[in-house]
Formats: sequence, C-alpha cells, structure tokens
Amino acid sequence: MIRSSITRRRLLGAAAGSASALASSAFIDPARAQSAQRAYVLVPGAYYGAWSWHRVTERLQRQGHRVYALTLTGLAERSHLLNKDITLDTHIADIANLVEWEDLTDICLVAHSYGGCPASGALERIGSRVSSIVWVDAIKPADGQSLRDLVPFPIEEGAISRPAPKALPPTAFNDPKDVAWVLSKVTPHPVGTFLQPVKLSGAREKVAKKTYIRLPKFQLAAMDKAAAECRADSSWTVLENTTSGHSVMIAEPDWLTDVLTKAA
Repeated sequence: MIRSSITRRRLLGAAAGSASALASSAFIDPARAQSAQRAYVLVPGAYYGAWSWHRVTERLQRQGHRVYALTLTGLAERSHLLNKDITLDTHIADIANLVEWEDLTDICLVAHSYGGCPASGALERIGSRVSSIVWVDAIKPADGQSLRDLVPFPIEEGAISRPAPKALPPTAFNDPKDVAWVLSKVTPHPVGTFLQPVKLSGAREKVAKKTYIRLPKFQLAAMDKAAAECRADSSWTVLENTTSGHSVMIAEPDWLTDVLTKAA
C-alpha cells in the first residue's frame, strides 16, 4: 500500500467540489470502495458512548453497511454499571465479545481517541476477523503501555472515575449546538481503564489495511507520536483533516463517512 499524508485543504483542491472524493481517490481503489456490504465496529473515545457515532452510523447504514457502534462498560447508557473493578480488560472484552457473539468477519474496526487502547487489545482476540482498521485521532499504545503512560494526568486518591468535561476547548466544534449536545451526553470515565497496561503481540500491525487520521486542531503529543509512527511505516495510510476538531465524527460526519467507506 502506498503511504500518504494528506491535509483536508489539499484534498479540496482548486477544482474539487468534494473533499471526500479526492481523499478517497488518493489512496483507495475505487473498485474496492464500491464492493459489497461491509461490517463496521465503531469504538468511542473517553467519556463518549455509541451516541458519538450516530451521524456516521446513519450515513453508513443508508449505504447498506452493517454498523455496530459500541458503548463501553460504565459509560453513557451503561453508566449505571460504573464500578471500581472496570479495567482496560473490561473494555477489550466489550469489543471482542460483540464481534464474536455477532459472528462478524471482514470487519472494519474504527477507534476514536482513547478507543485505540481497547481496540488494540481486542485485536489480539479478533484480529483474524478484521480486514481493516481506522484510528481516528486515536491512541496507539505499544505493548505494556497504558493510556496514562502516554497522556499523563493526576488522579484523585480513591476515585473510580475521571469526571466528564464540563467545558470544551474553542477548537472542538464550530457549531455551539454541537458543544451543548456533547456536554449533555458525556459521562465520567472508569479510571481503571486508563491505568492498566495493554498486552500486545503484534496483531494490530498484521491487519492488512491500516489508516490513521490526525486532527491537528486537537493538540496532544500522544496523537502526534502515533501519526509520526504511522507515517514512518509504509503499511499505514495517514490522513490529516485540518478543519475539524478532535470529534470529527460529530463535526464532519460526511467527510469521515466517505473516508471509512474507502478505507474498509
């Protein structure tokens, strides 16, 4: 696979009416893009749930794809399950069990932000069922690393969760309605999932098609590091979207949907 690093501004081009069309043609075989129905498993970031994927889910389903957007244990509509025993292994099992119980194969596994940690771990169980992965501004841990190793933060002694954000940075969304909606949905995140190191043996790197999307308006060294690692590895395709904040699935669902349909 040809590795590319593409900004959204470049994708637009002078004569292009659609950023998504150019993004697709830059790195995906059109015949593959128009292939039969695919299965997508969408893993949310910290504090988020399946709700964060609603706009992308609707668009993929309209194209006839099967879409499984996850809410991880202890969050969103599963926030009543929050407890001190939730670890990264719990969220890994959430992903792997869904895939195994739904008998899914030829999957495009999509992970956002924190979701890159449990998704990496889940591939150790379900890697043979996954044909492509898309890391959306996602953490890319190495074996033995935890999220807190990559994104240091203080933890209140005895806390079982990290509080949900009460405000968002100005670059998060252009639409104030999106800000209000997101803040009404986020829930505390089980802290144990940030602390447990992930055990990896290389299953993530064995996936045939791998795409990393960097959203540089969201400034975080861990994402810069992940994108740099992927650029240095010819088995990854790297894209940049310079107009969206961190939650591109909410801010620019058309753009992301187009990338996902071509990256699967």
